[in-house]
Amino acid sequence: MNRKTILKTAFLIPVSLIIFSCDDSSPTTETGYSDKIESVTLLKTTKSWDGTLYEKYPDGQPEISVLKISVPPNKELDWHTHPVINAAYVEKGEIEVERKDNGKKQWLRQGQAVPEMVNIAHKGKTGEKGVTLIVFYSGSPDIPLSEPAH
Repeated sequence: MNRKTILKTAFLIPVSLIIFSCDDSSPTTETGYSDKIESVTLLKTTKSWDGTLYEKYPDGQPEISVLKISVPPNKELDWHTHPVINAAYVEKGEIEVERKDNGKKQWLRQGQAVPEMVNIAHKGKTGEKGVTLIVFYSGSPDIPLSEPAH
């Protein structure tokens, strides 16, 4: 290799590294975002996780509630119902949900969006990880989000 080739190579390698390191079109290690706006539908459905069709929204003034619910590991929730349509996003962990009348069960894990049951008794039980849920309720001011089931 002659001196001119060595100098060109010595110049082009650092310049190439600088140019390619400025390309921010792919996710960065700092933020995890790309330079593009993205929208992904996590859930769009007309029925709950067990296949039951939703009927209708309550009459009256609409009210949206968003709750962050954390349940410790190996904890079992009481049987309950939701009188309004709601959906949950599993932020972290996992939970097994069970329908009271027929024993149908399903594990819900981190990253899943889940359509909840309306007016059907069910409960959840966490595993070793516990669970954090973000739950969106579509109700009205005079209707509770959850009620005990007997």
